[in-house]
Amino acid sequence: MTPSAPLTIEVRGSATQPLGMSPARFLRDYWQKHPLLIRNAFPGFLPPLEPNDLAGLACEEGALSRLIVHDTKRDRWDVKIGPLSEDDFTKTPNSNWTLLVQDVDKWDADVAALLESFRFLPSWRMDDIMISYAEPDGGVGAHVDQYDVFLLQGLGQRHWAISTDPAAPKDFRDDIELKQLKHFEPTHEWLLDPGDMLYLPPGVPHDGVAYGGPCMTFSVGMRAPSQAELTGDLADYLAERLPEELRYTDPDLAPAKAIGEIDRHALARLKQALPFAAALSEATLNDWFGRFITRYRSTQMPAPTDKPLTAAALVKQLDAGAHLLRHPWSRLAWSRDKSGCTLYVSGHAYPASAALAEQLCAERSLVPAKRLPAADRDLLLALVNDGHLLPQKTRRR
Repeated sequence: MTPSAPLTIEVRGSATQPLGMSPARFLRDYWQKHPLLIRNAFPGFLPPLEPNDLAGLACEEGALSRLIVHDTKRDRWDVKIGPLSEDDFTKTPNSNWTLLVQDVDKWDADVAALLESFRFLPSWRMDDIMISYAEPDGGVGAHVDQYDVFLLQGLGQRHWAISTDPAAPKDFRDDIELKQLKHFEPTHEWLLDPGDMLYLPPGVPHDGVAYGGPCMTFSVGMRAPSQAELTGDLADYLAERLPEELRYTDPDLAPAKAIGEIDRHALARLKQALPFAAALSEATLNDWFGRFITRYRSTQMPAPTDKPLTAAALVKQLDAGAHLLRHPWSRLAWSRDKSGCTLYVSGHAYPASAALAEQLCAERSLVPAKRLPAADRDLLLALVNDGHLLPQKTRRR
């Protein structure tokens, strides 16, 4: 039997194939298995956000930001946690510093639009888009992420080095607050230009450094709950509802058939990750995971309306052409069982039709059908009053 050829680590993408191959092939051969560099993944890519706008966002009270300055002579790393100020930026040197801002997709619709290219993945698997801006030689040092990440080069050039050596040590330095590796010996190195993208599965040591000038990188990170996080939340859930009684992974993932659905394959993987979960009914496991995976780690949460909207008022607005805009901090997923379908929004469960649940997960701006079934109308009304859907008047031209 002829041995199969080794997988290539570098491919070329296009406007129609950002991965340089079909999603099915990527998921089969690379997802959670091997790193992949895709040249020209986003041809002619122009950053949807300017560096000054990113710096402004880092100064916002609710934004998660860090300013990291490296003193190369003493090998000291100074980390300033946001919110930052203009004074923080005026004190930065001409090189060896980087700004990290998480959840930028929640603040900027143009940045959020980048997620459209990753719709072959379950929407509830997405965590955030973090943007890093760096001056020459700026970075955060060699480190390991415990989740899948797509690193899209947006501005300037960044030098990336990774190690695919399974025996490489992964112990951390104890003299700085960043989780940097004590030892890092790269096996592959590249210089990425705007539009190039590097995919890294969990556990791959890597180091990215701005090369030659200002650099901006868009990091599309996945949510990969640890076994401790899953177990702790499930235990709390069971403690409230039952008398007594590993990180989520999906290397066998196939392209999503229904956007936002937590399907039976996901539940099967949960039972493998949580041995005691096999004793739970599928309905219980489904309900817990739907609530858990849609809760957000940030304190930013949609707020209920001050004055609840009536069904008649909502129908009147929709009849007048209003659309419903999803709150940027609302996370959605849905599942079905023998009794019907449930929509999960930011940790809460709502009865729903499968068609409307999928539409809500797929569309950030929803234009409901003119004649909605009563149950669908009630769901939209509940989501509006809970702050997850925001009625917006259609602009007249």
